[in-house]
Amino acid sequence: MTFLLGLMIAGLLSVAALLALVRLYRGPSLLDRVVAADMLLATMVGAVGAEAALNRHASTLPVLVVLALLGFVGSVSLVRFAVREQS
Repeated sequence: MTFLLGLMIAGLLSVAALLALVRLYRGPSLLDRVVAADMLLATMVGAVGAEAALNRHASTLPVLVVLALLGFVGSVSLVRFAVREQS
């Protein structure tokens, strides 16, 4: 049962990452690419969190916190840069 659940989660996260990579490649503007990169990072956080939940360990919790902070700070800084460029 756990193996099947892991396969389903891996499949869904792979599709989400592939769609984010497509948007990252084809995005017509910088903000589209920022949103796609943030989505890719959120997918990575989901994958690490799912792995920790399926294997019942909390040793990857610091990795999750660092990835979440990296995504937040990166998105905010790039959006602030983009707003300055438009002005």
